[in-house]
Amino acid sequence: MTNTLPVSDRNAAFTAERHSQLNAAAGRRADIEARITAGTLVPLGNNRYQVNDPSSWDNGEVWTLTNGEVLPEHGLDTTTGTVALYTRVPGWHELGTVIPEGTSDIDTVLHAGGIGFEVIRRPVLYQNILGGPTKVLADQFVTVRQDTEAGLGVVGGRYEVFQNRDIFEFLQDLVAKHDVIWESAGALRGGRRVFVCLRLPETVTIDAAGVNDQIVPYIAAINSHDGSSIAHVVVTPWRIECGNTERFAVRDAFTRWGARHTRNALDRIAEARRTLGLSVQYFQAFAAEEETLAQTELTIAEFQQLLEQLWPSPDEGAPKRTITHHTNRVDALRDLYAANSARLGATAYAAERAITEYVDWKQPIRPTGSLRGRDLAARATAVLEGSNDDIKSRAHRQLLTLTRR
Repeated sequence: MTNTLPVSDRNAAFTAERHSQLNAAAGRRADIEARITAGTLVPLGNNRYQVNDPSSWDNGEVWTLTNGEVLPEHGLDTTTGTVALYTRVPGWHELGTVIPEGTSDIDTVLHAGGIGFEVIRRPVLYQNILGGPTKVLADQFVTVRQDTEAGLGVVGGRYEVFQNRDIFEFLQDLVAKHDVIWESAGALRGGRRVFVCLRLPETVTIDAAGVNDQIVPYIAAINSHDGSSIAHVVVTPWRIECGNTERFAVRDAFTRWGARHTRNALDRIAEARRTLGLSVQYFQAFAAEEETLAQTELTIAEFQQLLEQLWPSPDEGAPKRTITHHTNRVDALRDLYAANSARLGATAYAAERAITEYVDWKQPIRPTGSLRGRDLAARATAVLEGSNDDIKSRAHRQLLTLTRR
């Protein structure tokens, strides 16, 4: 069946929302005050505001008041006087270097993306007293960006710098394709974080019974130069073009692999492929399973039975609070199934989408520790850490059994 509907690409939806926001920015003072009053925009001081709106892409992000307009912070590096971004598709902020046809040449992307610099380690020096002799702190080093001579962070003696070019070559080896077209690349936080993004050679298409739902998979590598995190590689539906989309790429990753900054870490290509599930067969198998689910009709009674298998009803005599919680969960899932069925049909695929949406973003949570009171951050952390993967896998397996009836 030929797919005649446009690709469902959340990058385009994100960009469209951004353009809508920016085009409506003039004369926004009254709107700003209304949002502050409603609590969806929280003043932080110094003309900075935090978005407090779960329905917005920007929930939790910090915006800045500039010339009477509250505008999002793109987070891209501008320390050299230019914006450190290369991309094939213009971003919502319309910044950086855009090469519509893209390029497979690493040197071109390094230059266009403002990440052609190298990072070196230098000893940490200190003085006991002002004007006293300079001493070296043992086994500690400063990572220094050579083009600007800016110190990026302090790392230990075993820390191995992954140069920006190394990340490109690692991704080429990962997909076994050295003429890959790069989607985007750039730097954040003054060059402390660097990202490189490519689109997989093939997309996953679900096209059955009138359902045209295409997942656009990208591979993104995110590397830090300040010792704050390991290097990450994720398979994700997001093309990174700013600080927000970097966060989304990690949050919504299908699979992820990480490597500490140690010697030979980037030689573990086979391990990374296994962890990320990177093979043409992987995506073909995934597409085949999802297509089968999309062809399998599911009654509300069968959906209810599935929920009972995943979340059994409370025993008789259970506390009222437990019963109420269970009832609210079932009602929420039934509503999500109805909403997905309206677009995708009453199918096993719609059921899987409803369950995934619920466990990742709708079910009640009680964040603790540093995440207390930060529900969105707690949900994003749970997705990143795969806290709900078990129940999603169980749902997927149970739904596949229905396809064999």
